[in-house]
Amino acid sequence: MHGAENVISLTIDEHRELGREMKATVRRLRAFCDLVVEVYGPANRAAFSFIRAIDAIEHLEQDLATQAAQDLPGCSVNDLYL
Repeated sequence: MHGAENVISLTIDEHRELGREMKATVRRLRAFCDLVVEVYGPANRAAFSFIRAIDAIEHLEQDLATQAAQDLPGCSVNDLYL
């Protein structure tokens, strides 16, 4: 979804909740990835896709941390997503 950016920002509580959910998602994906890599090996296509998915979500977390800093100037947002 592209277009003009919305001027409404997430609140600190919304960023906290989203950050918790993102961290939990990464933990679950890493566990699944570890299982697939252990069973099929790192050269397996599914294992490779899991690794790429985790990389993409980690990039998303960095982008969300940047957004939180913009949404919440003056607030400590370091631990919300990273």
